[in-house]
Amino acid sequence: MLKIFFKKQQQIESLIYKYLEIIKTTERHFSEALNTCIDNGLCDHFHFLVEQTHKFESRADDVREEIKTLMYGKALIPESRGDIMGLLESIDEIPRIFELILYMIKTQKLTIPDLIIQDIRELIDVSLESCDLVFKQVEILFKREEGIRKIVSTIDHNESHCDHIERHLITNIFDSDLDPFQKLQLKDLIINMGEIADQADRVAKRVNIISMKRSM
Repeated sequence: MLKIFFKKQQQIESLIYKYLEIIKTTERHFSEALNTCIDNGLCDHFHFLVEQTHKFESRADDVREEIKTLMYGKALIPESRGDIMGLLESIDEIPRIFELILYMIKTQKLTIPDLIIQDIRELIDVSLESCDLVFKQVEILFKREEGIRKIVSTIDHNESHCDHIERHLITNIFDSDLDPFQKLQLKDLIINMGEIADQADRVAKRVNIISMKRSM
């Protein structure tokens, strides 16, 4: 019985690593899509990358469901199931935000004006750095290694920096001579971009709580 239990535990951890790899791929497609949009507008390659982002986001959902099925088949002790599923659902919000941003650009046919491109790039770069740190943090959690709290601190700093960039961007947009409707569209886009770092911060804190509960 104990041998079966540990085998299922290993299966779950293996699936979680697979899940993280798929989300990392989703992130790469998102980043490339956004850079393509900034550099070349709503070209065919941008549309292709939007669909790739959607495809891998859906794959991540499928793996998450597979993990859920295994976990509720008595693969984990009951009190740990809620923590792990809550963590995965929280992580899942990140690729959902990627997809939301890209479809917002695609469906509203948004163009990013030159006056905010540099700040947009910085906002996304810092946000994706936080995402990468979250993925590393989750791997540390399952490998039972040290370093989770230090990563939380870095992600928290990044989130504050992104809030500053977001406010600066929105101020610049409304101080500009852009069309009023375009200003509102860009404001919504910036707010959603800012949500990436916010969600990474939420996930990081959730991982930290799970880690602390283990040590109690």
